[in-house]
Amino acid sequence: MTAPTPPTPPFRDPRLPFAKRVDDLMSRLTLDEKSGFLHQFVPAVERLGIAAFRTGQEALHGVAWMGPATVFPQAVGLGATWNEDLVRRVGEAVSREARAMRARDGRVGLNVWSPTVNLLRHPLWGRNEEGYSEDPKLTSAIATAYTRGLRGEHPTYWRTAPVLKHWLAHNNETDRDTSSASVRPRVLHEYDLRAFRETVRAGAVAGVMPAYNLVNGRPNHVSPYLNRQLRAWTEDDLLVCSDAGAPSNLVDSEHYFDTHEEATAAALRAGVDSFTDHGTDSSKIVARVRGALDQGLLTEADIDAAVRRQLSVRFRLGEFDPEHDPYAVTAETAAAGFDTPEHRALALETAEQAVVLLKNDGVLPLTPGARVAVVGLLADECRLDWYSGTLIHRSTPLVGLYERFGAERVSFAEGVDRVRLKTAAGTFLHVLPSPDSPGDARGTEGALDPALLAGRTDLPPLTTDATGTELALADWGGGVLTLRAPDGRYLSVAEDGYLRASADQPGGWVVQETFRLEPHGNGHLLRHTGTGRHVHVAADGVKVAASDPSVDASPEHEAPEVFELVITERGEDAVTRVAAEADVVVVVAGNDPHINGRETEDRTTLRLPAHQERLLRAARAANPSTVLTLVSAYPYAVDAEVLPAALWTAHGGQAAGTALARVLAGDVSPAGRLPQTWYADDADLPDLLDYDVIGGRQTYLYFEGTPLFPFGHGLSYASFSYADLAARVTDGEVSVSFTVTNTGAVAADEVVQLYARAEAPSVPRPRRELLAHRRITLAPGARARVSFELPLTAFAFWDVAHDRWRLAPGPYALLVGASSEDVRLSATVTLGGEPAAPRPVRERGLAAADFDEQSGTEIVDRTRAAGDAVTPVAGSAGSAGSAGSAGSAGELLYRDCDFGPGVTGVTVTVAGSEGTVEIALDGGPVLAVLSPDAPTPGPYDYVELGAALTAEGVHDLRIGLRGSLRLAHVGFSG
Repeated sequence: MTAPTPPTPPFRDPRLPFAKRVDDLMSRLTLDEKSGFLHQFVPAVERLGIAAFRTGQEALHGVAWMGPATVFPQAVGLGATWNEDLVRRVGEAVSREARAMRARDGRVGLNVWSPTVNLLRHPLWGRNEEGYSEDPKLTSAIATAYTRGLRGEHPTYWRTAPVLKHWLAHNNETDRDTSSASVRPRVLHEYDLRAFRETVRAGAVAGVMPAYNLVNGRPNHVSPYLNRQLRAWTEDDLLVCSDAGAPSNLVDSEHYFDTHEEATAAALRAGVDSFTDHGTDSSKIVARVRGALDQGLLTEADIDAAVRRQLSVRFRLGEFDPEHDPYAVTAETAAAGFDTPEHRALALETAEQAVVLLKNDGVLPLTPGARVAVVGLLADECRLDWYSGTLIHRSTPLVGLYERFGAERVSFAEGVDRVRLKTAAGTFLHVLPSPDSPGDARGTEGALDPALLAGRTDLPPLTTDATGTELALADWGGGVLTLRAPDGRYLSVAEDGYLRASADQPGGWVVQETFRLEPHGNGHLLRHTGTGRHVHVAADGVKVAASDPSVDASPEHEAPEVFELVITERGEDAVTRVAAEADVVVVVAGNDPHINGRETEDRTTLRLPAHQERLLRAARAANPSTVLTLVSAYPYAVDAEVLPAALWTAHGGQAAGTALARVLAGDVSPAGRLPQTWYADDADLPDLLDYDVIGGRQTYLYFEGTPLFPFGHGLSYASFSYADLAARVTDGEVSVSFTVTNTGAVAADEVVQLYARAEAPSVPRPRRELLAHRRITLAPGARARVSFELPLTAFAFWDVAHDRWRLAPGPYALLVGASSEDVRLSATVTLGGEPAAPRPVRERGLAAADFDEQSGTEIVDRTRAAGDAVTPVAGSAGSAGSAGSAGSAGELLYRDCDFGPGVTGVTVTVAGSEGTVEIALDGGPVLAVLSPDAPTPGPYDYVELGAALTAEGVHDLRIGLRGSLRLAHVGFSG
């Protein structure tokens, strides 16, 4: 007798809504099984037929870390295209390759950790390459396009599930896991939250990843905004995945909680659903979850909420409905979605559209038949960054120009210094010949964590001999240099400590291919930056010393070698030779994405490294027709006045060189636009940790200086005229239209940009703010009518007096043009709105963080769970209070406070060890001084202090803070 077929459980029934299927599956999972779902690497539940799962697949500009894939331009280059349709197609290609790669390698994930929507507030941020723009509107537009491409168009199933990075206000690598960004409410709502908010509301986002840093004194991994803001923007279940190691940081580096059980519980309750910690080992996180349950810090309902959100994503990815998944790929069909001709063409198109022409005095496009000298450290390079895949195809500027103009008309000088390193014994460092097989490039095999990839030890270490090996030395700035052998491999140090010529390019989480030459007596010590150790010549080869002489002076210590640097050719001499014989020189300068500005390391200056400035000067001196081509992950401050032409492009992926050659030759008219301000000097920059874009007058929105190149800037080989601006206000929106005409001789793209400015603001508002843009293609003589429909909410600002958005009535300028400073047309519209109203302080009091202006203060956490307080910055000496007070001091200003018919008393809610709160009205004297009699037990133990204060009507309120007090709230009575 045949056993009856068991009924299909509801969670396997594709006819049911996902929510009901998730409910059914949740009811079948044990508590232990559900706890296992909280780690990044989720084990299989074999009794239910549930497969293992992992969150996280890097895919910032192509599938990363998992071996060969199509490599598109860096994210900042995608932002420079200002082209949402193009970026959507890039997202589609990346997600198709992710599906195809997963069919061949089950380690490839479909929960992609991309895009990065952190705003490029500060150009020295090491991860500038990962973001799209300094502007929240442009960032959200590009991010929305990319996530839509990643998600796919099916109404039910998703091709991949994108996770936005990194929540929230994250722009510094320096002390990134312990520093706190002080973000006032207006900056929070108008700037940092905005890029996330508009992208999430577009409906193609599966989740977010919190950042390593703290915001207002509270780690982002326990941010109350995850539930109060993020999850209020959509009805979809959003999966919050922690950044790597961040859960442990809550205790280990941030010391925010005493135990890991407390930290894990707090993060889970705040909204973190998946814990990325301890690599593939889930046991520690699971143990912490169980410990938190046992201690009553968590409930099973807290765990259920997190697991439910993960399962929601897995159902959307079609995991439980393989026969209904429209994006399903098998090993047999994978080739149709991987490295296709369409993807290669798209990589080239994207690289072309990302090129920004910064300046052109008529040198470009290059004249047919011109003799071109291509020089610079990046002239024959196609560099990858930390979040790149492995190249299948490779194109450098030199190769691209060879192909376009012919090798006989193109000359080349890299500009490296050719050197030999002479030992104290009179011998020279020598690179032994390598075996015939070069081995695989790092990353070819793919790795879930490429930080764990080890250097090669199968090649012979360096030795010394009488003649030595001539090495190519490149100084990338700050004294950080690379040394390359004649076979093209970089000197590197593997785990055994020996120096070998073994790396195809600098890379890795800890770069092992960089060194410093440190003056020592009549020579130099060679310090390996990855280990921090000096190079030592031993009998069995050249290696790094096992210890540091500054801490080990024992006789057994391996003494560092003192080298004489013998220069056989300076880079500028080689550049001068080829430049003098050419009609035009193309200097290719910029950065190596793994050196001096990357994840974990901020830049220290906007200037080009001195080595590259030397090369640029040599080229210009030999040939005035010099074109500077910057290939970089971030802006530079260069002397553009002396250059006849300059371009910028981000590291452009596999087609970068071909794209650049086509733009230089005029086959393509450049139309990329700068996604962030290029400042003229380091002195124009705020402190890296100053996140107050309003008070610090940062980004194009508020910067009042003269930039080197403004936000939105980019030139063309064509010219365009703008005319016939029409603007009208209707119910709920502003309609704007105008005509753009190509008045040039070539077909070209133009990026039209619409900005607005409040003409009579009652609070500081942006000098101009991007509201809309469009990239259009026009043939010579062609014209197009461009129209935008803007909701009135686009003109609103966050009113701290009433803790909500408000549209202020009055005149607004509409500015149309080719950049934020190149305004061609303007009109003024008058909008209705809600007039400003004074703060009802008599009824509501004041939240301390809701100030209009401040000096010498920072916002901190009121409690570990929620709320803000304000405290003086340590060591500050603001103008507040009476003369002669010692210690830190700051001042807060609250405008237009309405005391009604009158108050007779004031209360302040404070915590801390010592200090005073001083109350004044308008510009008058201090009327009340409040100070605790004794320190509170801890920073979150608040007391209420009271004093007499007489006031009526509307006044500006000034509060002086001294000492270490935290001020959370001010109330009034009487």
